[in-house]
Amino acid sequence: MTPKSFETRCLRLPAVTKVVQWEGTSVFKVGGKMFALGGGFAARSGGYMFKVSDMVYAMLIEHGLARPAPYLARAKWVQLVSNNALPDAELTLYLAQAHALIAAKLTRKTRKELGLASPGQ
Repeated sequence: MTPKSFETRCLRLPAVTKVVQWEGTSVFKVGGKMFALGGGFAARSGGYMFKVSDMVYAMLIEHGLARPAPYLARAKWVQLVSNNALPDAELTLYLAQAHALIAAKLTRKTRKELGLASPGQ
């Protein structure tokens, strides 16, 4: 997936903002909380980074598609071994899941303000 496609797919998700931090890294957030990183530091150290579930974390690392993300591994973030380690459709699904994992941790009030459905709704 190209960096432009990655950015487009992240920004299509509900209530997403993008800021550039850390040596030109594009940081994608929902409710002020990061769910994906691309470019800048992420590009220089490997591929895209994003939040995953415990099961996906183990699976992607075991299959050699990703490694624990620098500084974020304890929070179950992965870094792809390259930007093309996954098919575009699969990466798009993982980005949606990363967004959902972070959005689910936001307060009910914040989710409502952002127009996001509460978990279970």
